Amino acid sequence: MSSFPKTFSYGEDHLTASIALAIAKGKTSGRISATARKKIKTSQKIVADIVEEGHPVYGINTGFGPLCTTSISKEETKILQSNILKSHSVGVGNPITTEIAKLMLILKVHSLAKGYSGISDTTLKRILWHIENDAIPVVPSQGSVGASGDLAPLSHLFLPLIGFGKIEYQGRTISASTFLKKKGLERLELGPKEGLALINGTQFIAAHAVKVVEKLQSCLSQADIIGSMMIEGLQGSAKPFYNELHALRPFKGNVYVANRIKRLLRGSEILEDHIDCERVQDPYSLRCIPQVHGASRNAWLHLKELLEIELNSVTDNPVIINGKLTISGGNFHGQPLAMALDYTCLAASEIGNISDRRIYLALEGNSPGIPKLLMEDTGINSGYMILQYTSAALASENKGLCFPASADSIPTSLGQEDHVSMGSIAGRKALQVIENVEKILAIELLTAAQAFEFRKPMKSGIFLDEIHKEIRKKVAFAKKDRVFADDIEKGIEMIRDKTIVKVIERIKKRKKLKFQIPYSKEFEEY
Repeated sequence: MSSFPKTFSYGEDHLTASIALAIAKGKTSGRISATARKKIKTSQKIVADIVEEGHPVYGINTGFGPLCTTSISKEETKILQSNILKSHSVGVGNPITTEIAKLMLILKVHSLAKGYSGISDTTLKRILWHIENDAIPVVPSQGSVGASGDLAPLSHLFLPLIGFGKIEYQGRTISASTFLKKKGLERLELGPKEGLALINGTQFIAAHAVKVVEKLQSCLSQADIIGSMMIEGLQGSAKPFYNELHALRPFKGNVYVANRIKRLLRGSEILEDHIDCERVQDPYSLRCIPQVHGASRNAWLHLKELLEIELNSVTDNPVIINGKLTISGGNFHGQPLAMALDYTCLAASEIGNISDRRIYLALEGNSPGIPKLLMEDTGINSGYMILQYTSAALASENKGLCFPASADSIPTSLGQEDHVSMGSIAGRKALQVIENVEKILAIELLTAAQAFEFRKPMKSGIFLDEIHKEIRKKVAFAKKDRVFADDIEKGIEMIRDKTIVKVIERIKKRKKLKFQIPYSKEFEEY
């Protein structure tokens, strides 16, 4: 994760996924500078002038979507903006997490603060109040097709501004009207274009992409480490990770992964013991880790780069360029992130797929010194057999979720919106797949640690030995069957807490180690 500033200026500073997460977690405070406020007020005045002059501009003094040719009188422009929030709040399904809803607020403020949307300073201040006080609107997860942006979820997100909807506050869900009354806050009266500026945009898609970038980076980092443990446990070869090989096919992700694994395996007595054995080569799930993990890293990097552009873009409609130019365009269309999220969803699934193959490999008993099912007294004991059933089920579920949402456009808005991105679905699916991958990696962590045990008293390199000790503090070596679901839960906790990554960072700090691994900055910062 990248380092983040103590203060962030919305509309001016460059937003990244890590900074957005830091603001959401209260580690960075966001503000709107005097310069940004000036731009915001200029844009708002242009909208007021359009209303005064009566020249038709979409969404300011016309209806929405297929009603774009319906003129709205000066007196009705404010009613129009409240009505759009109410009429477009049609979301269904379980609510998204409060963290993702808070990220949506943060991303929307940054986009609006650029001064191209006609939003008022008063409205932005109220949104900032919600962020700073952790009063987060409840947003249903389903209902967006990701084309005029995320209309339904963004409508729910901003309903509380006008006294409707629900708010999550201090662990309780409260109606917005009750909440505002308790806090002594008035409902806002939205000005011309404000409602449309609030609900046009890709912040639902982008907020999910922020979490995808964060969680997949963690999975990728840990998959390399766990894969290294499995290579040692099964006495694989270190040769597939040599620089000489990857220089001949230098994809960034492949080179980075190969260097990491080679570093993790350095000084291993276990692999030295295997160096003169009769086996010529390892199965692909061990030998091709750089190629498979590396390809997924390349996909992650592509999403990260596209997301950073999106986070710093204006994605509502129409866009107020200046007093003479207002453009009704398509910056709200979610396709740029939708396709990347579908690609990343597949990339995440493949990490789980190859992890499941390594789990299966560990159970076969074909590696010298490793008993079948990773337990010596089998028959009466099933050993680790059924853990792989779970990883297989999760890997198979992920494959079903990999159908690209962006490939399935359904026309909406009476044909006005005749091509939509379905990026909201792509984002939700990608997160679901990543959560399954976390569980698969937890199972591989347990099986790798069990295989590792049979290599004693031979020693590993400093990193993997310390990681093994850390795992054993939480999950004991299994000599006989037990309720393995408890072990898996502890494994999942370790994955989500990044326990094994923290061990490596602790060792590097203690020993003052500084590694020059190619492309580290690109793959470790976001």
